[in-house]
Amino acid sequence: MRRLPVLFAALVISLSAAHAALAQEIPLAASDTAAQPAALQQDPKAEQASHKISDMLTRKFGVAREKAQTIAAAVMSSASKYSLPPALLLAIISIESRFKETARGPNNATGLMQVVPSAHKKLVRNVDLTDPEDNIETGSAILHGYVKSAQGDVDAALKNYGGSRAYAEKVSLRAKAFEPAASVDAASGSGQ
Repeated sequence: MRRLPVLFAALVISLSAAHAALAQEIPLAASDTAAQPAALQQDPKAEQASHKISDMLTRKFGVAREKAQTIAAAVMSSASKYSLPPALLLAIISIESRFKETARGPNNATGLMQVVPSAHKKLVRNVDLTDPEDNIETGSAILHGYVKSAQGDVDAALKNYGGSRAYAEKVSLRAKAFEPAASVDAASGSGQ
């Protein structure tokens, strides 16, 4: 008889652990919006733009669906936080890393937006630059700083970010290709 409470307690603990593990998996599988920041879930226009970006990244660039959703949500979140056009961030990512979060470049440039740790020591402290969300957040903060320093001149900011006028022109041109998917205003007009 004494074994019954012990077995029951073991069963309860086992079921609790299984329930906790299942609860961690369900939000990712149950809904595409579960992985998105709360701000995007509350704004249907931004959420729709995020879905359009994700679909574009999957179709046009061969990015895996889950990774494309993560990138799209991070781009929309950072674009909103730093008042940057999502298409601009996507253009930088496509040029810098071709949507490969483990990309490495000169001067130890790392991740999607090729952040150079030695140039931005304060921003990269305790940040995993190979994590798409961290990298996009950090790269966006850097670009925002350059835009502020250039008193709103995006071309000058891009020149500082990439090191040349040719880079700024290339990003500006590439951004136009992303505008149909990344525009929150266009998303609201086309989907309703």
